[in-house]
Amino acid sequence: MPAIESLLPHRGRMRLVDRLVSHEGDAVLCELTVRDDPLFCHDGSVGAWVGIEYMAQTVAALIGVRAQKAGAPVKIGLLLGARRYVAHVPGFAPGDVLQVAACQVFQGDNGLAAFDARITRDGAVVAEATLSAFQPDDVNVFLKGSEA
Repeated sequence: MPAIESLLPHRGRMRLVDRLVSHEGDAVLCELTVRDDPLFCHDGSVGAWVGIEYMAQTVAALIGVRAQKAGAPVKIGLLLGARRYVAHVPGFAPGDVLQVAACQVFQGDNGLAAFDARITRDGAVVAEATLSAFQPDDVNVFLKGSEA
């Protein structure tokens, strides 16, 4: 499996996913250990809302591994939103080991895509959602165009 650092544009404290566990077709499984970082951890817990970012980075890992397999550079994508995000826990404790799975369920010709994602801890689903993402051909050109 490729190193997660080669699949994600996130660096430093913003890279929350630790490793790619598996990849097959439209599905990917990543793993992370919840960190006691004051950026997200408050009162001894990381809020369940951070699960959306865990899922988004797992989706980015799927896109990154596909790009690498195709011999293409890993490009930045944009999270558009999460539908039906359900957290079955109020938060995650530092030291928790979470598995984050994502499966692509839609891909448009225009760069829009949807992914079903879930987070498990000790085999139990603790959060789930459908994420919408967009990957423009050139994110810098796209962002400059949206400033007008």
